[in-house]
Amino acid sequence: MVLWVFGYGSLIWNPGFDFDEKILGFITGYKRTFNLACIDHRGTPKDPARTCTLESEEGAICWGIAYCVNGGPEKEREAMQYLERRECEYDQKISVDFYKDGNSLEPSVTGVLVFVSTPDPVGNKYYLGPAPLEDMAMQIATASGPTGNNRDYLFSMEKALSNISHEDDSIIELADEVRKVLSRSNEKKITGPDIPLKSQTPLVHLSPLLEGTVVDSRC
Repeated sequence: MVLWVFGYGSLIWNPGFDFDEKILGFITGYKRTFNLACIDHRGTPKDPARTCTLESEEGAICWGIAYCVNGGPEKEREAMQYLERRECEYDQKISVDFYKDGNSLEPSVTGVLVFVSTPDPVGNKYYLGPAPLEDMAMQIATASGPTGNNRDYLFSMEKALSNISHEDDSIIELADEVRKVLSRSNEKKITGPDIPLKSQTPLVHLSPLLEGTVVDSRC
């Protein structure tokens, strides 16, 4: 048996497991969203990060990397153990068809494993659901965890998709909004709060000198 895994998030630039082959391509019927909570890598239980999951959408295409592990049962077991620890917030493993770059008629690989999250905020405690763009950007700009900042995850994804020449407009829009949040935050740090300045020196009222009074300039 050969194990194939589809990476659409951080697995694109940081697979983290031993594989024998990787292919650039896409799956159909799913779109990438930032609706999944992360509480142990890029966020905390108190301030969860927003990370990627897939949600079904008719006609959608999601580009990424398919990794092949073809070194026997032990190598496949090690890869799966690693992935299940890393992808612990995802509550589903689904099987999809994977299409190679330039060929959208026949799948290059069938039965490719994908980690996804059930889009149900009631039944799935890690599913955050959609939110206004500004709110998502503020959350991503400020969240951080043991692995690093949430914003670095988003920016790394933006760069990884650019590197494979398949940018995601929704990722670019979200990343640009996060940059606006960070820019406003930096401006406030430099200029400080917008509070009218008050003199800390008490006013001194001078009385006019009487005519004929001599002033010693050495005082």
